[in-house]
Amino acid sequence: LVQLAESGGGSAQAGGSLRLSCVDSGIYHTTHCFGWFRQAPGKEREGVARISSVDGSAEYADSVKARFTVSEDRAKKTLYLQMNNLKPEDTAMYYCAAADSRSWGGGCPPVFARAEYSYWGQGIQVTVSS
Repeated sequence: LVQLAESGGGSAQAGGSLRLSCVDSGIYHTTHCFGWFRQAPGKEREGVARISSVDGSAEYADSVKARFTVSEDRAKKTLYLQMNNLKPEDTAMYYCAAADSRSWGGGCPPVFARAEYSYWGQGIQVTVSS
């Protein structure tokens, strides 16, 4: 059974920081790509960042570049999203997701290609107040 479990969400004021974590089980961590997505009320789910556990490469949505950092701890099978300089428009439910890099020739699907990610966590709420 594949499981992805997010933690670390909550509330912050604009300009503040939060760090999300996502622990995976049931998959070979080092052969997967991991992404963070978010969905605000009334909006489509959008890609925020993704990282390859194969080569460590990362990709970010333009809206979070220079503010968010995606990283991983392979030994702990944990994905992180460090979110700095938060803005009210970052308020959303955040999801971690996994895609098998072997389906991409060792690469990763683009950060915006949510349909290519097969496994999803339940999501965690992030609320940023102004």
